Amino acid sequence: MNWDEIKGNWKQVKGKAREQWGEMTDDELDKAEGRREQLVGLVQEKYGKTKEAAEKEVDDWYDRH
Repeated sequence: MNWDEIKGNWKQVKGKAREQWGEMTDDELDKAEGRREQLVGLVQEKYGKTKEAAEKEVDDWYDRH
């Protein structure tokens, strides 16, 4: 699955993101709409990670799904 597919199927994929990042609200995940950069920003903000660490975490999550 590529990011365009994730974006197109975000309502279904959002649950997997919620499992990974339990501190994020549904509203926050809805705003991300499956966009990688938005998700990276949320991970950075919610978990206090550097941009590089957040990108790696999101990319690792993406690779598993």
